[in-house]
Amino acid sequence: MSDYVAPLADMRFVIEELIGLERVAALPAFGELNSELVDQVLEEAGKFGAEVLAPLNRVGDTYGARFDAGSVSMPPGFKEAYAKFVAAGWNGLAGKPEFGGQALPQIVAMAVGEIWNSANMAFCLCPMLTSGVLEALERIGSQEQRARFLPKLTSGIWSGTMNLTEPQAGSDLSAVRTRATPQPDGTYKLFGQKIFITYGEHDLTENIVHLVLARTPDAPEGTRGISLFIVPKFLPDANGNAGVRNDVRCVSIEHKMGIHASPTCVLAYGDNGGATGYLVGKENEGLRYMFIMMNHARLAVGLEGVAMSERAYQHAAAYARLRVQGRELGATSGDRVAIIRHPDVRRMLMLMKSQTEAMRALAYTAAAAIDLAHHHPDAAERARHQSLLDLLTPIVKGWCTEQAIEIASLGVQVHGGVGFVEETGAAQFYRDARITTIYEGTTGIQALDLVSRKIGSERGATMRMVLAQASSTAADLLGSGDPGLEATGERLKDALAALEQATDWLVGIFPSDPHQGAASAVPYLKLCGLVLGGEAMARAARVAARRCDEAEADRTFYRAKLKTVSFYAEHILPQSRAAVRVVTHGAKATLALDEASF
Repeated sequence: MSDYVAPLADMRFVIEELIGLERVAALPAFGELNSELVDQVLEEAGKFGAEVLAPLNRVGDTYGARFDAGSVSMPPGFKEAYAKFVAAGWNGLAGKPEFGGQALPQIVAMAVGEIWNSANMAFCLCPMLTSGVLEALERIGSQEQRARFLPKLTSGIWSGTMNLTEPQAGSDLSAVRTRATPQPDGTYKLFGQKIFITYGEHDLTENIVHLVLARTPDAPEGTRGISLFIVPKFLPDANGNAGVRNDVRCVSIEHKMGIHASPTCVLAYGDNGGATGYLVGKENEGLRYMFIMMNHARLAVGLEGVAMSERAYQHAAAYARLRVQGRELGATSGDRVAIIRHPDVRRMLMLMKSQTEAMRALAYTAAAAIDLAHHHPDAAERARHQSLLDLLTPIVKGWCTEQAIEIASLGVQVHGGVGFVEETGAAQFYRDARITTIYEGTTGIQALDLVSRKIGSERGATMRMVLAQASSTAADLLGSGDPGLEATGERLKDALAALEQATDWLVGIFPSDPHQGAASAVPYLKLCGLVLGGEAMARAARVAARRCDEAEADRTFYRAKLKTVSFYAEHILPQSRAAVRVVTHGAKATLALDEASF
């Protein structure tokens, strides 16, 4: 397997030049943030990812997590790597200082998270879930709950999980049956079973803090009757340490297509009298609370798509440079050349590279929106960035993960026949990426959320704001006087018109015929991703063109960026014309076939 090298140059470019680090650094919460600090964090993260996590990726895939009588042991080296991870303070990167965190913005934490996921996605799933628990408890946990649980979760000494799904419910959380019975001391006893619980049991941390959805005895039916509970594996003692074992146990782990080192657990609650739980917030408000963690996780999974795409691209590019096969096209004699010299291999690598860079730009834009929505001093600006974040979350999650599968598949194709052989490593990236479109709600669920809540309910207001800003980008390129930039501007203008047409159609159709809107939801989400990713690439071209004229700039990087943007404009953006046709005319064909004919 090839070595992983964090793409620090492109990460810095997106954070500092494309998004504008100064916008985040100007926020009162991040007064000490500067380029030097960001560079230092990313460089150290890159070293940790390359030297500690990446060498364990193949080990984790081949060895896997092991289940034995209720206990789960991690692959060789994982426990030692996690101890180093905690000792270095990586788990608390974006955590609050009062709980031991470093209070760095999400725009930095997301870039570091990309490094972890590229290096070893199965490992990264543990701290990713913990960060979601932190986000939820910081916002809606009681003062006593925050004091008891957040210091150890922030450090990573304890880890956290999200417990939603049950065997009979799947994604339909209205069907949750886990029971929570109130006790005289103010706690609850929980009874039930949860499935698909990532890192629900393992040997990396002293304790595991589960956030669990359950119903109290008098709860109404449906999602309105769900409450949220903290259910730790070990109940904290008077000193805040892991004490008596709680009545929650792992009864099995799943045998999966990929991410073999990440234990996906079935957890049983209350087999021996009831698992002690602590109510978070108010009864029957659990689903609303859980969506704090869910939306955090959805962006994190979208980032996994970016990370797996980067890793698959690096692996394919390294192989293409080394694999010698065939002569240069048109040559009848002479030495055989590396396959990177063959045009179709170049095409595949450019598809991988250009889309990964577009996905990174869009994901980091969402991260910056979190920082601005939470910390901007002006309430109107906070609301505007929250609306942007709400719009981008399902797009980043859905589009980036769908493209990750395509990009990882291209990585297998670049390898040819040996790509289908496990020892070369390309297949693992494909297998690991495949779960990302399912995690935290399938692409169909993300798309329905996008078209119903983010487009239909507000009649496309936020999308039209985004389209107006994007149209300004296209106009700038068209008026640049640079033929290359003008060509990109023309492609972007055409793609924006397609997205506007699709948006207008959805706004018009959804109130009267939601089935047609739902049938076109996934094609619309993908259209949003490829167009908004293209707009981010167009802005990147505008910056790169200016920097190419500066003597002290890294002209090699900026020239490569311009060429990559040009490829995206000519190969990806034109797909918007076909996509808008599918959105606006394809729904009836989707719904036409009688159920009996399937």
